Order: sequence, then structure tokens, then C-alpha cells
Amino acid sequence: MNVDSVLGVETQDSADTSPILVVPYVWIGDFVRGHTVVRVLKKRWPNRPVDLLVTRQCAPLVDYMPGVRAGIVSDLPRSRLALGRQWALAAELKARNYATALVLPRTWKAAIAPVLAGIPERVGFFGEARFGMINAMRWGERQLPRFIDKNAVLALPAGAPRPAEWPVPQLRVPAEEIGQWRQANGLGSGPAIALGPGSVGESKRWTYYPEAARLFAERGFDVWVVGGPAEKDAAQQITAMGGPRVRDLTGTDLRNGILAMAAASVGISNDSGLMHIAAAIGTPTMGIFGPTDPYLWAPLNGLAATVRQSKSKLPCQPCQRTVCTMNDHRCMRDIAADEVVDIAERVLVQISVR
Repeated sequence: MNVDSVLGVETQDSADTSPILVVPYVWIGDFVRGHTVVRVLKKRWPNRPVDLLVTRQCAPLVDYMPGVRAGIVSDLPRSRLALGRQWALAAELKARNYATALVLPRTWKAAIAPVLAGIPERVGFFGEARFGMINAMRWGERQLPRFIDKNAVLALPAGAPRPAEWPVPQLRVPAEEIGQWRQANGLGSGPAIALGPGSVGESKRWTYYPEAARLFAERGFDVWVVGGPAEKDAAQQITAMGGPRVRDLTGTDLRNGILAMAAASVGISNDSGLMHIAAAIGTPTMGIFGPTDPYLWAPLNGLAATVRQSKSKLPCQPCQRTVCTMNDHRCMRDIAADEVVDIAERVLVQISVR
């Protein structure tokens, strides 16, 4: 998507080379969506370097994000202030001479290090009564409909109208790196289906991945199960039912998941970080939605298929809850494995005729 055709924002002073720090959200999917903020900033200031504050888990994503100069790795604890570590982070930020910080999270704690670092301009929403900490305050966050709107509008000039569309996140993974990864893992060069059975929140997890893996394998596809350590048990169940064509590729390094989604012919995932990764790469992606609303949470890149149960209209859907408390999880349970597999095969046919 051409940024110029999406944003009604003029390119500003091209002589300004002062660096910008973006403090994004730490969840994987939210971090990927934060690349839209980078693209808007680079449209406004092509010559201002943009760095991202990043957790160790999300750090591999920075290597594939166009327009990002560097990731500043910091794993601050979520449950306590950790002022000593905030001061250490602030010292590193101060040494990089940032002129502007965009603080996307609305929390008080997210603004501490930029304040201690003395970054002159600190842009963010009011959030947790952040008077003085955010000195370029924005208002009206609760009137913005989607999570991406609440983030990307901070990259626009104050008072600028919100565009009808935002530039989509991008992850560019070199073909040679994908080839080396496949070879190192003994995966050959044939088509493969990548399954992402995990998500933050039990209610967002579709339970029929093992049956789907078996059907894919019976129809001649290789299947890769992708995720982190939390998905290890699910991966074992999927591989046990799917047979020898199904590989468990879960692990601790997110780069492995990025490369798996880049190499796959189709990625199938719950509403999770891997869904956003696959879509940002450009891999045809199927997102399985139950308790969450695709309008609010689907990738800006679009999906090859948005899969939802269609047997009946559930009054509780979307509930946005992490655990199902009514209707016996029918929003996900009524999505059959053969339905998902049939949709994936139609997606593959569409790809082949392009």
C-alpha cells in the first residue's frame, strides 16, 4: 500500500535528522501492528531515524521491519516499578539523543524512562493521569474505534484527521534466509501448512488443530506446528494425531516462528501474534475468530480467510473474554476441522492461479 495515497500528511523538514523513539506495546501482535506507526513517521520525516523499545522476545521482529534503525532491548518487569532498571534504560536512551518519544501504552510506567532520559518531546494519550510525564498530550483515545487507531494517530500531527486507511505493517524476510532455515530444519522445499494453535487467552484457541493436521497430511501436505514453549503440549497432541508429515517447530526463539510463517504456503492461526506476523510478511493467512471481533483485531494487511462459526448467531459473540463463561465455547467449537481444511485448499487454488 502506498503511504502517500493513504495519509493526508505532508512530508516535513527534510533537514531534521533528530532520532525518534517509539515505545510500543509488548505483545507480539501489538508490536507487529506498531510498524504502521513507523511508516507514518517515516512519511512525515524521511530523514529522522526511528528506533523501537523492544522486549527480548519481540527483538527478532525488528530485523525484518523496514524503516526501523534499531531495537533497544529492555525487559522491564510488569508487576513492579524496578526504578533502578528504569534509570539504566534512561541512561541508554539519553546517550542516543532522542528528540521525540511516542509512548503508545497508556500506562504511567511506560513513560518513566523517556522522562528520566530527558527526551524533550513526549507524545501520548492522557492514560493514567500522566500530567508532566507526557508533555505533548493527546485526548480522545476512548472515541477511537480500533487499537490501531489509538496507536497510529499519535504519529500524526496533533489535530490531524484520521485517514480512512492506515499503511499496513510490513515484515520483509529475505528468500535466502528462508531457504537456509528450511535446509537447517530438514524441511525440503515443498508446500507446507503452518498452524499456530496458541494465543493469549484460552477462549481464543480453536481446539481442532489435531484433526485438521491429520486431514492436511492425508491430503498430501506437510504441516508445521508453530509457537512458543506454551504451545509445546498442543504441538505434541497435533503431531501425535497428524502422523509423520506433521512437525513440531515450537521453541523459545520467535525468529523460528517468523521464518516458518514466511516459508509456509498458508498460515492458519487463532487471533494471535503469529497471525499478525504471517499477514505482515504477505503469507496467505487464515485467522480463526470466536470471542474477538475481526474488525477490531484482524491484521490491517487483510486475511486470505476470516473463519468464524456460521451455524447460529450467538448473543454472547463477540464477548472479548479470555475464558468462555457461557454457551460452552460454541463460537470456536462449532468450527469444524474439515471446514478449515477445505477453506485452506481453496486459498491454495487461488494462489496457484494468480
